[in-house]
Amino acid sequence: MTNFRIYTNLLYLLPPKTHNAEDLEKILGEHPEIKFVSFVGIDLAGNDTDEKIPIINFVDNLQGYLNGCVVQTDGSSVELPGIATLNDGRVDFEPDLNVMWFVDYNYEHIDPELNLPVGTLRIPSFLIHNGDKVCSRSILKRCADRFASELERYLRENPSLCDELGFSIDEFDRIELTTATELEFWVSSPEEKINTRVLSTSQSLKEQYWKRTKGVVRTALEQTVLLLELYGFEPEMGHKEVGGVKAHLSDAGDFHNIMEQLEVDWHYSNALQAADYELMARIFIKEIFRMHGLEVSFCAKPLSGVAGSGEHTHVNAVAFMKDGHKVNLFSPKDMKTDFLGTIGWGALMGFMKHYPLINPFISVTTDAFLRLQPGFEAPTHAVASIGRDLHTPSRNRSVLLGLIRNSDSSVQTRFEIRSPNPHTNTYLCLSAAYQCMLDGIEYAVSSGHSTQELEKEFCKGYGEEAEYLEKDKVYRCEDDIFSHYSTEERDKLFGTPPATVYDSLRCLLKDDDMIPILCAGGVFSDKLISSYAHAMLDRWQMELSERIIPNNLSQIRNVVPFHDPMNSYDVALWKEIDSIRNHLAKDTSEYVSIFKEIRLAIDAKNLKELSKLQQQMNSLMNEMMTLYADYGANQL
Repeated sequence: MTNFRIYTNLLYLLPPKTHNAEDLEKILGEHPEIKFVSFVGIDLAGNDTDEKIPIINFVDNLQGYLNGCVVQTDGSSVELPGIATLNDGRVDFEPDLNVMWFVDYNYEHIDPELNLPVGTLRIPSFLIHNGDKVCSRSILKRCADRFASELERYLRENPSLCDELGFSIDEFDRIELTTATELEFWVSSPEEKINTRVLSTSQSLKEQYWKRTKGVVRTALEQTVLLLELYGFEPEMGHKEVGGVKAHLSDAGDFHNIMEQLEVDWHYSNALQAADYELMARIFIKEIFRMHGLEVSFCAKPLSGVAGSGEHTHVNAVAFMKDGHKVNLFSPKDMKTDFLGTIGWGALMGFMKHYPLINPFISVTTDAFLRLQPGFEAPTHAVASIGRDLHTPSRNRSVLLGLIRNSDSSVQTRFEIRSPNPHTNTYLCLSAAYQCMLDGIEYAVSSGHSTQELEKEFCKGYGEEAEYLEKDKVYRCEDDIFSHYSTEERDKLFGTPPATVYDSLRCLLKDDDMIPILCAGGVFSDKLISSYAHAMLDRWQMELSERIIPNNLSQIRNVVPFHDPMNSYDVALWKEIDSIRNHLAKDTSEYVSIFKEIRLAIDAKNLKELSKLQQQMNSLMNEMMTLYADYGANQL
């Protein structure tokens, strides 16, 4: 375990104004502790690249590196299936000169002469294949540019929009997408297991939520917040989340059996910078807690039966005036009489109508779907809350999207998307969301409807005809959808949600009418969407075959009998458990096990059948473990 400390005298970030040869040569010469440079590209699966280019090489060829002409990789190092192929695999890096660059320090490698940790300058970059930008960062960059350009056009062509927002077009300077994420994660002592029933009980009793952190967890969390501040994140808070149990105190006064859920939040920024921040935050958090002997998990559902980790994502759009002041484009003219303005209603309608097109870029792992289950404050259905009335903000934690607003402050108006998790590719999530919002804004502006008419359409009832939204669907609910409706009612009113990765990705695999919305303005392309879908499906199949089935098999092998053979209740219960065990994992001359059927479906590329089999497997595993818990509780 490393005795980690924060060095306040180090260089942590280089803002865009320094991204030129003259300034970089001077700054890097003044900081000899920075010994490497790494270009960070983000492939379609959300993976970031890293390499170690000696700083002397970088400085000697500075102009070439800044022009993106020096560094390259091959297709085998990034997820770009169908694009960077075996016979055409060269991928180049182009540094992004318009975002923050970070210096990542190795606190376990101290330079003996400087007595400082060795640093690597990490430069967010675009991945280029045959002259085309093909990475997650480039998609979001194109999306942000298009959104700003289209909204500026609407403002110039519709003076009434400017009047509604309270400024004249002569005052206008630019538009920026503003975003912030809330990063949740679990920390634990390595190789120590906590009973999930104990965790579930603690969660139900709210024994951990926002409680005081202690010991090594407190130290690591405080250092995380302080470090993010040095990196310019403007952290807002770090706190305990709902999951976790009280740690045990050893004879030496140290805590062990640590299992806690935490959250760290920071200030909003433009969309591309926000996604970069999140990527770096995950790296820093993992490293700090690791150096304190703790493991960090960013899985959406690391433990069955207890709270998963979300990453609520806040989005809006802001117009900057020439004098520097900002106008929230989603806010209404009068916060006391309207929930949203014309642009805000359009954005909300576009997002909710086209959520099936956004979800494939949010929930695209088995882990993500395990989190999105009733009873854990995670959304299952595509429905929104805007607040019961203008004076009662939305507090509904059972919905997909909530309108965040303050009737006394227009700058706070934004949407909180509740379905993302820490492994969601934020670059693509934001790109799909803003593309769909722009479709709704186009309708709202071109329709000529008042904000009251737009509100009426959004709040329509089931079966009620609408000009833009679907007839047989409800888009707004202020009730707890889990206690107020049955599963059948939720599916009817809000639409049946996907249950597996294949279900989520299906709309990207066919010639869907909605696909042009993503491709509008060249943000996505058919090739990029196809590459992404196949990468995610390949990952899903590999995970099922090589991780989920082996883990389930290991769990099944630990389900063993230990009852009194004279107790008929125990005998009957075990017989039922054993039947499920065999159905899942044991082949016989009469039938093939579920696990074998899954492997056969993978080999045959029968993805529709594979999706059904995975749902059947999950259901049987849950049933078996529930019965086994009852069985164990009956033993003396």
